[in-house]
Amino acid sequence: MTTVFRTETDIDRVGLGLIYRSLPKPEWTHAGHFAAALWLLRHRPDWPLAERMPPLIRAYNEATGVENTDSGGYHETITQASLAAARAVLATHPPDAPLHEVMDALMAGPLGRSDWPLAYWSKDRLFSVEARRRWVEPNLRAFDPEAIAAI
Repeated sequence: MTTVFRTETDIDRVGLGLIYRSLPKPEWTHAGHFAAALWLLRHRPDWPLAERMPPLIRAYNEATGVENTDSGGYHETITQASLAAARAVLATHPPDAPLHEVMDALMAGPLGRSDWPLAYWSKDRLFSVEARRRWVEPNLRAFDPEAIAAI
């Protein structure tokens, strides 16, 4: 199994780095996005993340010089799908499971590939302006986060 984050401190750094816009841009990777989602799900259970995540990411992008446009920056469909998938993966682990171990399991499965959404959305649909701005239903097959988490 590939280890992306070795300690809880590594995951804490990403989650807090997103909130405080202090995470170095090169660390805002595919794995970084999932680490932040897992951290927020675990440490901010009172936050309605479907609503809070978009402004967090947009603000982080702006703080790191990334414009949120119709062709770059924040992407609503990918964010919401990833958040649902992270929530489902986290639910398959005991509540006290170390997040770096949850992250390793997530990255070892299909979600570890940055192109995983293309199993559900065609490239044209996923990268459309509409999908970037709001949730767009998949057009290739039903998106079932629990089924992904079980793999």
